[in-house]
Amino acid sequence: MSLYTRFTAHLDAVLDALEADGILPAGLNRKPVTVEPPRDPSHGDMATNAAMVLAKPAGTNPRALAEAIVAKLQALEEVESASIAGPGFINLTLTDATWRAELAAIQTDGDDYGRSDVGQGVTVNIEYVSANPTGPMHMGHCRGAVVGDALATLLEYAGHKVIREYYINDAGGQVDVLARSAHLRYREALGETIAIPEGLYPGDYLVPVGQALAAEYGDRFVDAPEADWLVTFRTFAVAKMMDMIRDDLALLGIHHDIFSSEAELQAAGKPEQAEAWLRAQDLVYDGVLEAPKGELPDDWEPVELPLFRSTKFGDDQDRPIKKSNGSWTYFGADMAYHYQKAQSADQLIDIWGADHAGTVKRIQAAVAALTEGKARFDVKLIQMVRLLRDGEPVKMSKRAGNFVTLADVVGEVGKDVVRFTMLTRKADAQMDFDFAKVVEASKDNPVFYVQYAHARISSLGRRTQEAGIALPAADLSLLGTAELGLVKLAAQFPRVVEGAAQMREPHRIAFYLNDLASAFHGWWNMGNDDPRARVILADDPAMTAARLSLAQGIGQIIRNGLALMGVVALTEMQ
Repeated sequence: MSLYTRFTAHLDAVLDALEADGILPAGLNRKPVTVEPPRDPSHGDMATNAAMVLAKPAGTNPRALAEAIVAKLQALEEVESASIAGPGFINLTLTDATWRAELAAIQTDGDDYGRSDVGQGVTVNIEYVSANPTGPMHMGHCRGAVVGDALATLLEYAGHKVIREYYINDAGGQVDVLARSAHLRYREALGETIAIPEGLYPGDYLVPVGQALAAEYGDRFVDAPEADWLVTFRTFAVAKMMDMIRDDLALLGIHHDIFSSEAELQAAGKPEQAEAWLRAQDLVYDGVLEAPKGELPDDWEPVELPLFRSTKFGDDQDRPIKKSNGSWTYFGADMAYHYQKAQSADQLIDIWGADHAGTVKRIQAAVAALTEGKARFDVKLIQMVRLLRDGEPVKMSKRAGNFVTLADVVGEVGKDVVRFTMLTRKADAQMDFDFAKVVEASKDNPVFYVQYAHARISSLGRRTQEAGIALPAADLSLLGTAELGLVKLAAQFPRVVEGAAQMREPHRIAFYLNDLASAFHGWWNMGNDDPRARVILADDPAMTAARLSLAQGIGQIIRNGLALMGVVALTEMQ
């Protein structure tokens, strides 16, 4: 149980006692009550709004209620003092012994410090990446891949069961284009000189696919009509592309639990099942869409289509689930796919590119209908990443022709740099990825700054041994105000994890680690001005042991946070 969780329990016990004393009525809603650090550290270590939010429903004065709460909180052994600010906010200052005990808890819990059960075992399906299986991963896919994977790890750490899912879009026209492109490369592998016409995929990544097809089928399909080879080539090429995509994702340390095929979904009749269920609930009907606003296009005609009543769930208009030719719309197929996902999960999260923002309302409406409002469903929109080299946009890749591959970038700067950088801004904010800046040894580069903090901490054990200092057991009572300030920041890690998990925002971990690293470097640099403030003091083994214990605790928090981001904590910097 984290320190903040423990004090929330203390506060609950105080409120229970006030109910028993008749000062508070029973059954008040305590959900708005918070225990958190005060905005101004000079006000204390923790603050609660309990009196402010409970006074009105209790029919009492906030300050009078605050006085009753403070009287009981002051009796806690861990509380140095409790005071009332303004109309009824309560500030607590904890004893130094409490913070020293928390540092010991960090070291005892190790990799599990910050882990929680706030998720209560609720199963969450996170679908992320889901790139079309028509080529290698490029940097347009990278940010969503990292955000989705870090969010999955974060939710597991916070007590959820997580399903990582990739949706293979292998039922649309793009995979027919892939098959035709592969057929050209197949003919090329058999000795023809080919030109890639506009509208097909020109990338060299299809050359080995063509060679594999030639080895498999010889010249059997060189002059055959398309109908004879299209399905075979499509299936073969999609499988090869998915192998490539899995390999590319593995470069980032990303592995999915489930790969769901759109083609298999449709072959199994899942869209028809979803439509039948919705019709039974009167949520799908046959109707005619309103004409487009403004001048009508020449090819527009009123056609009766099966429409989903998405306006009933807040959408702008009802949406067709089939086209006039009887095939499923993207929305119709997606609706069935989400219906399938909801069968094995309590909550759904989709990680989408920002260019899909226009379809969010309709799919949220469909999920609400198909799950009868029982499944929480979040769509996280991921903004673009602009690649820069020396401040100039990167437009071309030597290997891929017209896009920058994920493999190229990971090969140049490394997995950990890519993953950390992708989490240094909110997912819905645009990001620049400058090849020079992400590897810059500067405090302005959070990747370096956090890793450098951990490397500094890792060096302390080696340096202590080299200095031949025989360390006694750490006496944490030797730690002063500056050191305990670091402990207070480290102790916020569990609540940062819970908040990030509840808000589905893994970037909060990166922000927190940057703050913690900054505080650590500031403490470390005090030794530049005052030699007695250094961690290693050859003439004072007791203080060295205490400060080394503090540094190791900070290092543990950094490792735990980086692990949530899928980043390895470096012990040395090159």
